[in-house]
Amino acid sequence: MLWTGRLACTHPREFEVYLRDHPVTLSLSSAMDDVPSTLSQARIAQSLVKAAIAKHNDRYENVFLKAVAAGAMLSFGGLLSEVLSAGASGLTQSNPGIVKVLGGFVFPVGLVMIVLQGFELLTSNMMTFPMAVIKKEIPWWSLPLNWVIVLFGNLVGSLFTAAILVHYSAIVSTEPYISYIQTFALHKAADPHWHQIFLRGIGCNWLVSVAIWQATGARETISKIFAIWIPIWIFVACGFDHVVANMFSVPLGIMFGADLTVAAYIRKYGFQSIHCSFTYY
Repeated sequence: MLWTGRLACTHPREFEVYLRDHPVTLSLSSAMDDVPSTLSQARIAQSLVKAAIAKHNDRYENVFLKAVAAGAMLSFGGLLSEVLSAGASGLTQSNPGIVKVLGGFVFPVGLVMIVLQGFELLTSNMMTFPMAVIKKEIPWWSLPLNWVIVLFGNLVGSLFTAAILVHYSAIVSTEPYISYIQTFALHKAADPHWHQIFLRGIGCNWLVSVAIWQATGARETISKIFAIWIPIWIFVACGFDHVVANMFSVPLGIMFGADLTVAAYIRKYGFQSIHCSFTYY
């Protein structure tokens, strides 16, 4: 705060005496009380449109590298969830619901790191870019271009984490982790029917959108973390499907010998999950 008044004090000691005899009380509580802890819904929408504009103006190589990092960050959350669930085989037999809830609870660390570091995730951009296009803040061609760049960036980050940091590092190359990783990949990409994958993707991306929307409205870090955590916890515990998360878990299962080919995974899961993400938004 700057003092703009005039004092008849020319020496620091005189100024100290003046302040002692004329105490000044500053109150910031009332000003702070006027600032809401979250943005209004309209302000959130405006912030998301501005974020899409900034992404549109970013260099393509920067977008790609941020997408690679996002794929890796989300994979760390998926790995943590699989480690917990695989290691709780005894509890799974007696109370499988608790294991699903616990596995879902640790997964959101990935999206938290993505949001706090400003990385590029396909599913969140599927919400923000259409908003900016509808408002005519960015050209229509920016939408598919960004989605393609981010899609392949997320894929590269996910595959790097699965192959280099997990498979070749052998950090989970023992039982019960191998069997669980194989079973989890089959459960995601081989067992469900087409329409089930489609509907699970819609449920997942609805909750991801809620997480991004709430995090955008939060003004400080802890609130952003909680805003992200709850919706992501719900979608993982309930078994919905996230296309980028499964770019890690399904290829990892194939690397560990799951009875699933790359072609079958792409044909049955990849296109359908991306399509359902677009359908929801």
